[in-house]
Amino acid sequence: MAVTTADVAAVKASRVDQRHRTGAARWGVLAGAVVVAVVMLVPFAIMLLNAFKSPGDYSQNGPLSWPQALYFEGVQNFWTRTDFPQKLWNSFLISGVVAVAGTLLSLLNAYAIGVGRIKGRLWVVTVFLLATMLPQEALIYPLFTMAQEVGLSNSPWSVIIIFTVIQSAFGTYLLASVLGTFPPALLEAAALDGAGRWTVLWKVVFPIVRPTLSVLMIFFFIWTWNEFFIPLVMLTTNDTQTVPVALASLQGDRMMDAPTTNAGALISLLPALIFFLIFQRTLTRGVTAGSVK
Repeated sequence: MAVTTADVAAVKASRVDQRHRTGAARWGVLAGAVVVAVVMLVPFAIMLLNAFKSPGDYSQNGPLSWPQALYFEGVQNFWTRTDFPQKLWNSFLISGVVAVAGTLLSLLNAYAIGVGRIKGRLWVVTVFLLATMLPQEALIYPLFTMAQEVGLSNSPWSVIIIFTVIQSAFGTYLLASVLGTFPPALLEAAALDGAGRWTVLWKVVFPIVRPTLSVLMIFFFIWTWNEFFIPLVMLTTNDTQTVPVALASLQGDRMMDAPTTNAGALISLLPALIFFLIFQRTLTRGVTAGSVK
C-alpha cells in the first residue's frame, strides 16, 4: 500500500499537535506547582520577617510589615530562656536513636513476615496497620503508667522506646509488603550456596532494600523531631525536654512576645531543614529505587 505525501504531512501535523498539547499540559502542571510552593512558603516568609522585628515594631506596624531595623534580641531571648543547646541535644539524641532503631526493627519484623512467611501473615500486617492508626491520646496514659513502673519516668529513653515501636509499626507494614514480593530465585540460590537466614538477610535482602531503609530512616528522624504530645507528657523537667516542647513553653511565659516566638520557631526549624537538605539526594535516590524495580 503506497503512502502519499498527504499522509506523511498528516502524521507530522498530528505529532506537532500532540507536542503542543503535551507542552501546554506540562506548563500547566509547572504553574500549579509554583502556585502551591508559593502558598506553602508564605507562612515561612512571615515567620522570617517577624523573627527579626522588635516588639514595638510588631505592635505598631503589624506582622506583614518590613522590619524597620534588625532585632536579634528575640533569638537571644529564646536561646537563653529555654536553654536551647540542651533541648537541641535531647532532640538529636531521641530522633537519631529512634531513626536507627526503628528502621532496624522494621527490617527484622518485615523479614520474618515477608520472607519468613510466618503463619497468619495477613493478620499480623493488619495489626501493624491498625497500630499506625491509633491516636496518641489513647495511648498516653498506659504508656506513662508503664514508664513509671519500670523507672523510666522523665527519661529520654522512655520516649525513644515508645517512638521506636510506633515508627517501626509503619515501617514493618511498608517493608512487609515490599519483601512479600521478593524474588524467590535469589533466596533459593542463597540457600543452595549454604547461606543461613542471617546471611540471607544481610547479604541478599539488605543490599536490595537499602534505599527504602534510607528513606524510612530520614522520615523517622523528621517525624520524631516534630513530635510534641508524648514528649510533653513523658518529659517533665527542663533538662530532658525537646525542641518542640521548648517552643511551646514560651506560651506560658508572661515575658513572651511575638518576635521571640517567631525567632524560636525559626531556630527550631533550622536543624530539621539542614538535616533534610543534607540527605535530600539520599531521599531522592531511595524513592527512585523504590519506584523502578
